[in-house]
Amino acid sequence: MNIGAPLILGGAILYWMYRGFEWKTIEDVLLHKMNWWWMIASFPFGILAQMFRGWRWKQALEPLGEKPRTSTTIYAIFISYAASLMVPRIGEFTRCGVLKRWEHTSFAKALGTVVTERAVDSLIILMVTVLVLLAQLPVFINFFDKTGTRAGELLGMFSQTGYIVTALCGMMAMMSLYIFRKKLAFYDRVKTTMQGVWSGVMSLKNVNNVPLFLFYSVGIWGAYFLHYYLTFFCFEETSHLGLTCAAVTFIVGSIAVLVPTPNGAGSWHFAVKTMLILYGVADAPALFFVLIVHTVQTMLVAALGLYAVAALSVKKKRERDQY
Repeated sequence: MNIGAPLILGGAILYWMYRGFEWKTIEDVLLHKMNWWWMIASFPFGILAQMFRGWRWKQALEPLGEKPRTSTTIYAIFISYAASLMVPRIGEFTRCGVLKRWEHTSFAKALGTVVTERAVDSLIILMVTVLVLLAQLPVFINFFDKTGTRAGELLGMFSQTGYIVTALCGMMAMMSLYIFRKKLAFYDRVKTTMQGVWSGVMSLKNVNNVPLFLFYSVGIWGAYFLHYYLTFFCFEETSHLGLTCAAVTFIVGSIAVLVPTPNGAGSWHFAVKTMLILYGVADAPALFFVLIVHTVQTMLVAALGLYAVAALSVKKKRERDQY
C-alpha cells in the first residue's frame, strides 16, 4: 500500500467530519470548559499500558533464550507506537529491529512473539466485546421499546456519506490485514527465518509464570481503558455517561483503529463520535471530545517515542565511554 494512502484516508474522514466546524470555539473549550486535571490523570495509565507490553514481551522472549534488558524492551515498545504514527502497522517490525540493534535479539524470534501477542490481544478483545454487547443488550432493547424506534429507522438516520465512510473504513481494514499477511509471507522464502518466527509463535507454551503473563495481558487493556475512561470527566457532556458507555465506545474505537490510518485518525473519531451520539451526546460536544482526546493521546505517544530514542542514545554514549 502506498504510504500516503493511510494519510489521505484519515485526512479525508477528518475533513468530512469537521467541514464547517467553528475552530475558534475549540479555544474556549480548551481554556475554559475542559478539566485538564482528569486528562493529566489519564497519562500514567497510557504509559503503564505500553510498559506492560514491554514486560510481557520480555517474558515471551525468555523461553527462546533471548534476554534483552527490560529498559530496552520498553523503549522498543515506545518507539514502535511512535513509528506507527508515521506509517501504520510499521511499529510491529520497528520494535523487533530495535531489539536486534541494541540487544542482538533474533529479529525472526522477536517477530514470532509479536504474532503470539497479537493473537492473545485479539482473544481478549473478542471476549470483552461479547461480554459488553451482552451486558448492553437490555439497554438497547429498552431504548427501542421506549422510543418506538425500529432498527431500520435507526439505520435510516445514518447519512449516505456515513455509509460510504463506514464501507471505506471496512475495506481499508481488510486491505491492511491482507498486506500485513503478505509481509509476513515474505519470510516463507527464507527457511531459517521462518523457523525463528515459528519458535516465537510457540514460545507462549514455554513461558515462565503463566499467571504473570496473563496479568500483563489483562493489565494492558485495563490500563488502556482507564487511559480512555478518565477523559470522560474532562467534559461536562460526557462526565455522567458511566462505565458501560465508556466500555462500548472503547471497544468500538479499538476495532476502528484496524483501519490503517495514523493511530486510527479519522476512523476512531468517526466510530466513537457516532456511539456517543447514540448515548445522547450532542453532535458538537461529541466532535470536541474525539478531536481533543485523540490529539492529546497521540501527542503522548509521540513524546514517549522521542523519549525512548533519546534514552537509547544516552545509553549508547555511556557504553561507548566505558570502553
